[in-house]
Amino acid sequence: MSDERSALREFLAFHQSAYFAVSHGLRDEQARSAPSASALSIGGLVKHATGMQRSWMARVAAAPGAPPKDTRPFEEIAAEFADQHVMRPDETLAGLLAALEIQNAASLRLVETADLDAAVPVPQDIPWFPKNQRAWSVRWVILHVINELARHAGHADIVRETIDGATMYELVAAREGWEIQGWLKPWSR
Repeated sequence: MSDERSALREFLAFHQSAYFAVSHGLRDEQARSAPSASALSIGGLVKHATGMQRSWMARVAAAPGAPPKDTRPFEEIAAEFADQHVMRPDETLAGLLAALEIQNAASLRLVETADLDAAVPVPQDIPWFPKNQRAWSVRWVILHVINELARHAGHADIVRETIDGATMYELVAAREGWEIQGWLKPWSR
């Protein structure tokens, strides 16, 4: 990486790819399951990674202005946000991954073109955003998206290991066509 923009792009792409690795080889019912102490599922985390990027990148695309205001009642917005963490029975893992792939590409294009110093207004009408912060830079938002992807990929690792014992090392290798035949197991436990 020769400059800040390429570093941001590559770190974003790296963390986006984790969701495809952690999903590798799962059936829909496995992706929908929440086998750990948490209510999180692989499908729900894939869906959240898509929605989270869509929301933040809409802010980046609109900077230094705000994205169009969502005029729906707060309860409806909150219900959609909650649904973003659940893989419903009518959803497939393949469909969720396809949506993530499209959003990933859109996010990467914005990282390549956005003014990193542009101000991104902080929503003042959503309770979980700070009221004492008026704006973040596009740079901060991209770093925040990378952080969110990394954090939730870690959750997905735990959920996946609970489902079938598979770890990220072997899933990345399998997705890339390697046959590892259990040689990573001593280090992954």
